[in-house]
Formats: sequence, C-alpha cells, structure tokens
Amino acid sequence: MAGTIVVERTDTIQTTPEALLPYIAELPRWVDWSPWEGMDPALKREYTGEPGAVGSTYEWSGNRKAGAGKMRIESVQPDGVGVALDFTRPFKSSSHVRFLLTREGDRTRVIWRMESARTFFSRFFNLDKLIGPDFEKGLRQLKMLVES
Repeated sequence: MAGTIVVERTDTIQTTPEALLPYIAELPRWVDWSPWEGMDPALKREYTGEPGAVGSTYEWSGNRKAGAGKMRIESVQPDGVGVALDFTRPFKSSSHVRFLLTREGDRTRVIWRMESARTFFSRFFNLDKLIGPDFEKGLRQLKMLVES
C-alpha cells in the first residue's frame, strides 16, 4: 500500500516563535503539555543528549494505553522542529513529526503535522480520527502553559 497518511492540527499562541521553540524542541518539557501525559502514572522515561539539540531523544515505556517508543529531534530551526517518532508498542510504526512556527503579529501559528507511511494495518483505523483529537488537546495545553 503506497502512500502517506497525514494528521495535522493548528492553533495560534500569544508569543513569538523564538519563545515557543524551547517548549517543543526540549523533549523533557513535553511533560508540561503533552496530551499523553497522565495515561500511565508509572511511565518510565529516559532522555539522552542535550535538550533542544538535534540528536536528543526521549524514550518511554508504559502501560497498554501509553505504549512504548522513542522520539528523536531531527531538526531545530527558527521556524520549527522535526521529530522522528518510532513506536514499539502497542504496534510498530515510524512517523515524521513537524512543528511549523509562523509569526502572525504578536502571535505564533503552530502547525503540528505527522506523516506516516500507509500500511496494511492502516486500512483498519483512521489515524486522523485517532490522533487528531490528541494533537488538538496538546496544542490547547501548550497554549495554556505558554500564555499563563
């Protein structure tokens, strides 16, 4: 099954792209806004590398809801962050995540985009309906954190 599945959500946050960038690029800061925080109170986390630097990683392992996987920062630029995302549980998958930051006056438009290869298993679930609401929640939480 050739092709790509894209999940994308957007919001605007009352700050500059420069001020917002560390909240996204520094993986340990995700605990403050990630939509998946709280799914497993006993979640195991491991961070490597310099937070916010290309090559830094976040690896997690948790219960059935949290699953297990690894994120690696691929790029950090003034206009956004690229992340390689690999799940190992509940199923194996690899995706490319991109946060695009665009100044709009005194606000920043944030686009959270995930691209995954279409697979045999993707025929059985709609990633946009499955992941899209999580992206919306994460953007709301990021906005509340940054604007407070």
